[in-house]
Amino acid sequence: MKARVVVTLKEGILDPQGKAIEGALKTLGIDGVASVRQGKLFDIEVAASDRSAAEGLVREACEKLLANQIVENFQLEIL
Repeated sequence: MKARVVVTLKEGILDPQGKAIEGALKTLGIDGVASVRQGKLFDIEVAASDRSAAEGLVREACEKLLANQIVENFQLEIL
């Protein structure tokens, strides 16, 4: 089974990389961008017998490695 995980910074956490991207877009003349927040995307293939097992494996991976839950949120989707 395939899964997709999106990891983003929690609201209120400063995002210096997002600010740098925002500034670069303005420098390039791309107007109308109010703000940018960056994150990480993971496409994962898991060996699981059903959706529930796949979700459990991916959730464990997120909680233990892929997301720092102190400052990041994650969303997972079984594809």
